[in-house]
Amino acid sequence: MQVKAGDKLTAEWHHTLDSKPETDKSDPIDPGHLGPIMVYLAKVDNALTTTVTGLKWFKIYEDGMDANGEWAVTRLYNNKGKVDFVLPSCVPAGQYLLRAELIALHGAGNYPGAQFYMECAQINVGGSSATKREAAPRRHLATRAFSPSYVSFPGAYKGSDPGVKFQLYWPKPTSYTIPGPRPLVC
Repeated sequence: MQVKAGDKLTAEWHHTLDSKPETDKSDPIDPGHLGPIMVYLAKVDNALTTTVTGLKWFKIYEDGMDANGEWAVTRLYNNKGKVDFVLPSCVPAGQYLLRAELIALHGAGNYPGAQFYMECAQINVGGSSATKREAAPRRHLATRAFSPSYVSFPGAYKGSDPGVKFQLYWPKPTSYTIPGPRPLVC
């Protein structure tokens, strides 16, 4: 997929490949599967032939629980399975693998209860977006030089991390720490 740094992209989840929201109340995901959504990139020489083992991934987006207690997955559900995010303007041109993931925390009070749902895409980043830059939404971070924090998969999270092992229901959470590094700030 051809994209430009600064473009708005959309990740999309569905319960099954042929889900029909009017008959499948669990589409795009069971509404009880509350948790965060994150998006990572890994630069590669060739997105078609690269082995994923040992890649250096950096986070470009995260969304967790807001100040009202509403979760990223609730917003995803209400948006019919779609989550929009901006490809940071400082991401260098080249080929990347994109990993969008959500963590369902309904069973995360004990290890290994968290459920990870991932999707991937191959993207080719060209020059900066020619469109007028919009103000970053509240869950996006913005503008400095390209200097990401890298992680590997597996290994980016531990089962004991606060954002992976988490009591979703009792006591009612007032805050949440999204696992992994902070998103890239340009």
